Amino acid sequence: MATNHHVDRRRFLKGAAAGAAALVATPAAQQTQESTPPRAGTAVPSSAQLSADTGAPPPRVSARIIEHPGSDFMVDVLKTLGFDYVAANPGSSFEGLHESIINYGANRMPELLTCCHEESSVAMAHGFAKIEGKPMLALLHGTIGLQHAAMAIYNAYADRVPVYMIVGNWMDGAARPNGVNSYHSAQDVAAMVRDYVKWDDEPASLGHFAESAVRAYKIAMTPPMAPVVVVLDHDMQERPLTENTPRIPKLTMSSPPAGEMGAVKELARLLVAAENPRINAGRAARTPNGIALLVELAEALQAPVDGGADRVNFPSRHPLAGNGIGQADLILNLEVQGGPRSDGTSRAKTISITVADLFIKSNLQDFQHMAEVDMAIAADAEATLPALIEEVKRLLTADRRRALLARGAKLAEAHRQARVQAMEAAAYGWDASPISLARLSAELWAQIKNDDWSLVSWQGFISGWPGRLWSFDKHYQYIGGQGAGAMGYGAPAAVGAALANRSHGRLSINIQTDGDLNYAPGVLWTAVHHRIPLLTIMHNNRAYHQEVMFIQQMAGVRNRGVDRAHIGTTLREPDIDYSKMAQCYGMYGEGPITDPKDLAPAIRRGLDRVKRGEPALIDVVTQPR
Repeated sequence: MATNHHVDRRRFLKGAAAGAAALVATPAAQQTQESTPPRAGTAVPSSAQLSADTGAPPPRVSARIIEHPGSDFMVDVLKTLGFDYVAANPGSSFEGLHESIINYGANRMPELLTCCHEESSVAMAHGFAKIEGKPMLALLHGTIGLQHAAMAIYNAYADRVPVYMIVGNWMDGAARPNGVNSYHSAQDVAAMVRDYVKWDDEPASLGHFAESAVRAYKIAMTPPMAPVVVVLDHDMQERPLTENTPRIPKLTMSSPPAGEMGAVKELARLLVAAENPRINAGRAARTPNGIALLVELAEALQAPVDGGADRVNFPSRHPLAGNGIGQADLILNLEVQGGPRSDGTSRAKTISITVADLFIKSNLQDFQHMAEVDMAIAADAEATLPALIEEVKRLLTADRRRALLARGAKLAEAHRQARVQAMEAAAYGWDASPISLARLSAELWAQIKNDDWSLVSWQGFISGWPGRLWSFDKHYQYIGGQGAGAMGYGAPAAVGAALANRSHGRLSINIQTDGDLNYAPGVLWTAVHHRIPLLTIMHNNRAYHQEVMFIQQMAGVRNRGVDRAHIGTTLREPDIDYSKMAQCYGMYGEGPITDPKDLAPAIRRGLDRVKRGEPALIDVVTQPR
């Protein structure tokens, strides 16, 4: 990709171009001998067009040296926002900013990360933000780069994670040449993703860029958090700065909205009076303090907490962790998205605290079913918890505390029994081949439990075994899932999260599904190139197994048998060797491992590599789920 007549990185093969050129050069006399005339409306590209789209770029001669380009000022703006990294697949629409980042900005704050696909750039930023609590920058090239990134953007939007994107564009149609620069430009580039970003802008000047850049950061980081896009004109990056350098606005973050005190007091009264309350946490803990606050509330009430599947909201080994005992009479949902449709039989009063009530869009249905609640507090749950805890403690009498402690003892015993059952269930198929996911998780836990570790992959496709066997009590120990349930997220998000963990000296673990990795495996090279320590354990079940089950179920209800359910759903014939895939990208790779007795030594060797500061991959042939 390049300006004017630069060659496009996604150009056609030169052989195809040469063939088309030969058609143009065919003498008229020869053309008249053809038995079939050309179809009407099939215009043959001219030699000039072919040269512009496929030929070698001509040398660029500048009449003068630009010592202070606009993109230098843009780097000054970005440095005030504190970006550590910028992920990018190189593209000519942002070549000016690219050059300024690595030279004028000395490739520090932000440091440029070379990615092999724009979807990987955004997914890496997604994983990074879930560990670090702030956005990572991604640069995207025009229309095609934004289209490549679109799925990753939607994942981050549905997951309510802040990702900051700058998209290059050639805005001035009069100055923009024909060829690839026109293909990669649009009148309104951000329109392609506007339904699933929180805010976008297309600045018309450097001063406008400074204000929009700061505003975008603030909007992305204000709950509910979400991706933002700033579209950047190519030519604005290259124009020289004037004597009057624009002012960079001061970034002042907004305090998250807390619940209205009248509603908080009523909620506290109901919680203290409830005989069998239950707390459900979705995306409740925005910061490490969110976990501490939820523990304090649960212990004051001696109420069970379902910590959720996609965040660490509550310590998994806490005696109050779990779904409780019997039917709840009061349910408190903290940042729980949507809710089940009532069948009219539940007698539980339901109360929600969620910032999601303050932000919703109409097209994409990520908001899910309307939550049927008896009280809705439109506020940030974590910001509301301090006042709620204070009110609960104020209302507790000595007699009520004694009654709640008795309830807590029963909940602790139920939690202990659930853990025993999980350990017993993990023993089934312990020596089986393919290797069980319970054994894979247990063997991993035995070797990392004394380290400062972080699971940077989703548990949904591995039957939640880490959640059942490991102890989660820190916010960074689990980053959750994709957001919108789209494949291609896992590997790059794990690399982005591992990048964030690297600065803290943490051990990053990725239990990687095979179908997901095949979407954009080039992120393995990015991990090697930038020396991002990450242990990837392949969950190699040689299938998109969820889809296998869907087809089996469909065939079953139609009484057609399941013997063909593997067609279109499995990754066999040939089997993929992920250890060799890792090796071809320069990464340590071992496997495929089929004997469970070989698993622990292989994990040990992989961990040795990671603890030396490099990524490693262990390919394990596993049971489907």
